[in-house]
Amino acid sequence: MRIPRRPAPRFVLVPAAAGSLLLGCLGAAPAGAQPSYLSPSPAPSAAREPAGVGASVARAAARGITFGTCPAAEQMPRSVKCGKVEVPLDYAHPDGERISLTVSRIAATGAPAKAGGKRTKRQGALLFNPGGPGGSGMYFPLLGAYPEWKKLAAAYDFVGWAPRGVGRSAPLSCQDPKEYAKAPDTSPVLPDDAYKRARLARAEAYAKGCVKRSGAKLRHYTSLNNARDLEVLRAALGEQDLNFMGASYGTYLGGLYATLFPGHVRRMVLDSAVNPDPEQIWYRNNLDQSFAFEQRWSDFTDWVARHDDAYHLGTSGTAVRAAYDKVRYWASRAEVLSRLVVGKDDKPLLKLAAPPSAAAAKEDENGTAVYTAVECNDAAWPTDFATWDRDNTRLASVAPFETWDNAWMNLPCASWSVPRQRPLDIGVRPGVLPPTLILAAERDAATPYDGALELRRRLGGAALVTERGAGTHGIAGGANDCVNAAVDTYLLTGRVPADGTLDCAPHKEPKPAKTAEGQDAGRARTALRER
Repeated sequence: MRIPRRPAPRFVLVPAAAGSLLLGCLGAAPAGAQPSYLSPSPAPSAAREPAGVGASVARAAARGITFGTCPAAEQMPRSVKCGKVEVPLDYAHPDGERISLTVSRIAATGAPAKAGGKRTKRQGALLFNPGGPGGSGMYFPLLGAYPEWKKLAAAYDFVGWAPRGVGRSAPLSCQDPKEYAKAPDTSPVLPDDAYKRARLARAEAYAKGCVKRSGAKLRHYTSLNNARDLEVLRAALGEQDLNFMGASYGTYLGGLYATLFPGHVRRMVLDSAVNPDPEQIWYRNNLDQSFAFEQRWSDFTDWVARHDDAYHLGTSGTAVRAAYDKVRYWASRAEVLSRLVVGKDDKPLLKLAAPPSAAAAKEDENGTAVYTAVECNDAAWPTDFATWDRDNTRLASVAPFETWDNAWMNLPCASWSVPRQRPLDIGVRPGVLPPTLILAAERDAATPYDGALELRRRLGGAALVTERGAGTHGIAGGANDCVNAAVDTYLLTGRVPADGTLDCAPHKEPKPAKTAEGQDAGRARTALRER
């Protein structure tokens, strides 16, 4: 499943022990055993980084970045300045083909302090990756205007960028955006063999389309190259050390950078951590995610049931799930589902499902292409559909909500013809890396909580802030003051929680909106009961 990549996405509520049930369902490998689907190729290491990385960093430091008015395509206000940084397509050949990455920036505001009238001291540039892979961070400088970010915006230049392949950064494409924009095809909970063959054929065609549209360049779109690009960007900005915040997939990018370039890390916030264990990247991580989303889906339907006075879809999670199953279509808001099932009004749903604009379809197709290329290139995947069929059939028996849709999203990796890498074994010994800060919500579905525990174990000296009993994905700058205070303290002073951990109470549960649509649905429900 493509991990959400917008700023501060908000889900609503995955037990920490979820992975144990999943392993029981799929069958855990013996301790120390290598899963059969992993290739035997050696893992890259920091000691064997391509020589072209150092040459590219030196070149970028000398050239810098010229910032000016952003192109109209970026749709940015004049307060944001844009520029470009060149990186090699292939770091083994730094003097070969080069590509340009787009960069955005708003300089630190240096807001006056409350006492003494002195302006806040600038602490450098803070770079942000929102996740994906395939997400663009170009919007990040705009967050400085929000109250939750103002203290940081006073001390740091806010810098965003579009990673290689994204937006105008040497964009990737795997199919015509018009084809991508067609109505979604929601998978049956229990797909039959004919449906599976059709989806396998579609996945094979998609993988071939990626190669056809990008050719030999496609192999260079990887997480390792994203981390190397980040090091070049740091140098181009004139920063001696890196201040970085990564969310979701961005935590994996941060972990790679910390392993490859620990001497250039100043401060690093890793929000909603991907499990970086090489054996998890990326096949098993996606299976774990499907299981976690089942728990989150139950949390959501239970919440809807508790607010039956607003949504009228049933007073139990089971009843709400039954209402959903009647239409088997994703609705982003409970009001839409309520209008459809209770009020027999399909207009809100039709509006929600309307085809995207040409620009939105192009952006979404591009993001999906980058997601596919990076995840398929990063690691070995099962190449025999029988493995996918076995694992997802077992998983769907206990977690049907997203399992097969997730499998179809990633299935192009089964027939990927581009050479695969073996994931870097992320890890930094205590004392080598400055303290880093990991954030996680205990019931996050997109990146289950076990990933934060594993990442902390691997990054010596890392501290962990946990939002207990909540499932938000991307918790920095959100509704939890405890989390935000920990982030501000760390980025402004370098201090982490004294014992290396901090538990924050969950943020308040959302309240249902008392909209006219909801009231209409309630009246319709009452009328049906009175007949």
